[in-house]
Amino acid sequence: MSVIPGAWRRTAAGAGLLASDGGVAPTIFAEMSGLAARTGAINLGQGFPDEDGPAEVLEAARAAIANGANQYPPGRGVPDLLAAISEHQERFYGLHVDPATEVIVTAGATEALTATLLALIDGPGDEVVVFEPYYDSYAAAAALAGAKLVTVPLRAPDFQPDRDQLAAAVSDRTRIILVNDPHNPTGAVFGPDVLADIVRLAHRHDAVIVTDEVYEHLSFRSPHTPIATLPGAAERTLTISSAGKTFSTTGWKIGWVHGPAALITAVLTVKQYLTYVNGSPFQPAVAVGLRLPDSSFAEAAATLERKHAILGDGLRAAGFTVHAPQGGYFTVADATALGGTDAAAFCRALPERAGVAAIPLSAFVSEGRRGDYTGLVRFAACKRVEVLEEAARRLSALDA
Repeated sequence: MSVIPGAWRRTAAGAGLLASDGGVAPTIFAEMSGLAARTGAINLGQGFPDEDGPAEVLEAARAAIANGANQYPPGRGVPDLLAAISEHQERFYGLHVDPATEVIVTAGATEALTATLLALIDGPGDEVVVFEPYYDSYAAAAALAGAKLVTVPLRAPDFQPDRDQLAAAVSDRTRIILVNDPHNPTGAVFGPDVLADIVRLAHRHDAVIVTDEVYEHLSFRSPHTPIATLPGAAERTLTISSAGKTFSTTGWKIGWVHGPAALITAVLTVKQYLTYVNGSPFQPAVAVGLRLPDSSFAEAAATLERKHAILGDGLRAAGFTVHAPQGGYFTVADATALGGTDAAAFCRALPERAGVAAIPLSAFVSEGRRGDYTGLVRFAACKRVEVLEEAARRLSALDA
């Protein structure tokens, strides 16, 4: 007899959290990282940097620990970080955020997203519209909240949504339109017409817009535009971001969500029963990071863009067709010319074949749409230059 409650079992199975034997299903990230470790392959699968972020930010964390910031912080977050988030949104985007009522600090963007969906989904009739491919936690969070996931496909080469398909996906059953921009895994940045459509559809169907903007400072071709800055959007938008990607501190798990006070209160009601609070000494350090000069943010984006160029050149030389990203950590490449019509099988063989690990894009799409993404592979560019150069050298053997 199973000790897992039936309702949880059904929800977990629907979200792909359970294996066929009832155990916990390993993610594709764990599988590929395990392959990389066993074979000595360079891991370009998981999106974490292999070098530290700004020295000022790291030193601020050390100082906070030394000065006793090691116990529970306030439930909404350390006041100085709340103030820094508010200052940051005003400084970069002209958004006015009340640090006392309109922002909370979370255990990374993933907790912010999960708490938001759990707080705002009313029941099984509610729908969450997402752009597909999508980060894997979106489906899990929607399933845990009891919502139906409705997807809008993004297709190569530009990975922009069809606006008619977007309009058809949003209905009066839509509770949340979830937008990841810059987008993981495709590296797309949505155009102004798409953003305007999202706001218009949210008003028409009384939906809440939830944005995942963790790559906000890693947009290459143009400055990031938060949806909350568009006319009529702020009143129904919850904006999520985090320190992990911007400051190369993914292990700290310091994120935040801001928006209208009533919506933030609902999210806080759930969040307090998830992690309660987190990362006490890291919160003042992130406040330091958010107050770094503009040049620090610009250099972070420029450095990552250069790394994408190194990776992209290596992939092209190896025989891939590369879809250059507009932002974020990842480059998507088509392996069809290298025999990679089945991207999952290609990625499982790649560590032994070339000494590099990557992730099939099909891991980020629903089962019924995987055929639309055959051959597409995601590579992480957020590694040291010498690592990317060595990966390119190893991949060159594929075209030999």
